[in-house]
Amino acid sequence: MNKTIKTVLLVAGVVLLVYGTYTMIQPETQVSIGDLDLIKSQDNTNSYITIALGIAAVALSLIKGKS
Repeated sequence: MNKTIKTVLLVAGVVLLVYGTYTMIQPETQVSIGDLDLIKSQDNTNSYITIALGIAAVALSLIKGKS
């Protein structure tokens, strides 16, 4: 595999991992109206998918080709 492609995959994988982790850890949405507190429960499905894509991209970038 071309060195440029490996570098792009590595950078994209790290960005996806960081973004997926951030979206999982960010605080849940909370709205307060007077004494009424509305809390939106967080769905982490998209975070898991983003992290999995990041891991796959990093793994692909670390595969050694015929040199």
